[in-house]
Amino acid sequence: MGIDRTSEATWLETLAPRHRELLARVGDIADACAERADEYDRAAAFPSKDFDDLAAAGLNAATVPVEHGGLGLGPLHGDTLPLWLMTKQLAKADLSLGRCWEGHTNSLVLLDALASERQRARWFEGIVHGGEKWVAWSGEPQARKPGERTAFGTIITEADGGWVLEGTKAFATSATGADRAILLVNTAGPGGARHADGPAEGLLLLACDLSDPSVTVDESWWDPIGMRATASHVVTFDGTFLPDADVIGEPGAYLHQGWQSAFTPHYAASFLGAAEGAFDYALEYLLRQDKTADPYVQQRVGSMAVNIDTAHLWLAHVARLWDSGHRREARSAGNRARHLVEHLALETVDHCVRACGARSLVRPSPVERLLRDLTFYARHDNDDHVLATIGRAALGYTHDSSFFKP
Repeated sequence: MGIDRTSEATWLETLAPRHRELLARVGDIADACAERADEYDRAAAFPSKDFDDLAAAGLNAATVPVEHGGLGLGPLHGDTLPLWLMTKQLAKADLSLGRCWEGHTNSLVLLDALASERQRARWFEGIVHGGEKWVAWSGEPQARKPGERTAFGTIITEADGGWVLEGTKAFATSATGADRAILLVNTAGPGGARHADGPAEGLLLLACDLSDPSVTVDESWWDPIGMRATASHVVTFDGTFLPDADVIGEPGAYLHQGWQSAFTPHYAASFLGAAEGAFDYALEYLLRQDKTADPYVQQRVGSMAVNIDTAHLWLAHVARLWDSGHRREARSAGNRARHLVEHLALETVDHCVRACGARSLVRPSPVERLLRDLTFYARHDNDDHVLATIGRAALGYTHDSSFFKP
């Protein structure tokens, strides 16, 4: 009995030969990443070797423009789907790696879109030839959870030749692995972008060299159930000076131009990777256990296959909208895809567990980690608010398509 891979082959055939070759290279690296995923998860350690492999293969500059030595993928260059399929493959190997990769590639999209030519030349050089890793940090929750002692938030003050930053950011993905971070900070006070209510013009984007001794990482806070290897620690800025030369774009540009909406469907690509990982595990497990003749198992497998095909269709649809320049429609469709693929992925993992049984949740089964990681990562946005935002848009109400605030 063979496994039917017709759908996967069809997807690959729609891509240009150079993209198929690229994804084959990513797939080889992803296999090695999958072998290391359990180790990084248990240690809650940033997947540094994975990024080393990506850089050595010339893949870490995926969203850097071709004229600067990169691959020129992503929504700015009419090549969005290949980027998302790369992310899917890496997330399939390790969802934490997929999230760190998202943060890196999305940051480079922001540099490409908003940085000056001098800044782009300077920073892209370090990425292409030095393997530098980037990330973007905004998280500054304003209220403490029950029992939490740590307070979050930053205060930025204008100084001669730049800005001085004090305070902390939470959920700082890749905190122990990134070389530079785009900091989203607000002149109106703590809150960054997601948690601030001040005017859009108060939001600044500043590039921060994370080797600055005034920047420290508190590794004690990040001890979650899932997404452990994202190393999303608390980061403290103690009088960190950020020169004017490292201010990215005009104040408020991130919000005015709706850049968060460009990254929302990228999360869905990672969700899909987790779903595919569970599906592949289920197929292998069920074949080995000779359970494929069970009609209930067949229903579970059928549901998983349909879910994965549906998610691919949505990602391809949103990518086409970005690549054809229909940005308003792409933002709307991207939110819908993010909502739908979350549910398709969670359902697919559940089908896998129910079809394979409790042994699929015993370490070192990758499904045990996928279940924890996906459950945690799906909380990145409040899906109730995502769906309500989609509804408000359909009804013609004013809505926040970036952060889904009610």
